[in-house]
Amino acid sequence: MGGILSSSEGRRRYVALGDSFTEGVGDRNKHLPNGVRGWADRVAEKLAKAEPGWEYANLAVRSKRLRQIVDDQLEPALALRPSLITLYAGGNDILDFGTDMDQLMAEYEQLVDRLAGTGATLVLFTGYDVRVSAVLEPFRKRNALYNQRVRELAAQYGAVLVDYWCMDAYHDRRMWAADRLHMSKAGHKYLAARVLDQLGVPHKISPKDWDPPRRLKLREWERLQRRWIHDWVVPLFGRKLRGVTLGDSLSPRWPEPVKVPRKGGLRKLAEQAASKEPA
Repeated sequence: MGGILSSSEGRRRYVALGDSFTEGVGDRNKHLPNGVRGWADRVAEKLAKAEPGWEYANLAVRSKRLRQIVDDQLEPALALRPSLITLYAGGNDILDFGTDMDQLMAEYEQLVDRLAGTGATLVLFTGYDVRVSAVLEPFRKRNALYNQRVRELAAQYGAVLVDYWCMDAYHDRRMWAADRLHMSKAGHKYLAARVLDQLGVPHKISPKDWDPPRRLKLREWERLQRRWIHDWVVPLFGRKLRGVTLGDSLSPRWPEPVKVPRKGGLRKLAEQAASKEPA
C-alpha cells in the first residue's frame, strides 16, 4: 500500500482522536474496551489486513468538548508519532448552550495546524445534519457553519475530507442508534468503508441490503417520539445543567499503540488482555 499512507520512516501507526463519534458509541460490543467497537477499530483492522505491521491507538472519549480533546489527547497523539490521524471534534460544543462558533473554529484550526504539522496523513470529518426533532433544530445552523469551515481547512491543510454530511445512506433510521445522535453498528460499518475508500485501502465492507424502511403510523411515531424524549433528550439536557457527562469516568479505549493482528482483529487482543488479568 503506497501513496497517501506512505511514511518516509516506514511507520504504520494510526491514532484516532475525538469524542463518542470516534470512540464507537452506538456500536455495542461487550468484548472490547468501554463496551463498544466503532468505525475506527474497523479501519485499523482493515489497514492491518491490507498491510501487516499497522499499530493503532484510539484516544477518543465520549462527551469530550474540543478544549478537552486538545488538553487530553493532543500531546499524547503527537508523542506517538503517527503516520495516520483521524480527527472529529467540536460536535459536543455545538450542542452546548452559548457556544461561540467563531472561537470554537479558531481553536479547531489551531488543533488541525498542530496535527498537520506532524506530516501524517490527516483525516477530517464534517458533522451529519441530524434531523431528528424540532427540539434540536436550533443547532443545525451551527452545524452548517462547522461543516463549511471544516471543508475549508481540509483544503487549506491538504487533509483528507470525509464529508459525512453528504452521505445519503444515513437518511435511513436503521443507521442510527436508539438515541438518534450516534450511529448504529450498520452506521459505523458504513462509515468505516467510506474512510477506507478515501484512503485507498482495499476492503470488503458492504452496505446493508435492507428492504425499504417501513412507514410508521402516526400513533406509532408519536409513541416513539415520547420514548426518545424521555429516554434520551431529557437526560441529555439534565446532564448539561448538572455539568456532568457520560465520559467523566471513562478512559481511552486503546491509549497505547497496539499491533493489530491480521486474524482475529482487536477482539483477539482484548481477549488476550482479559485472560491475563488476575481473577
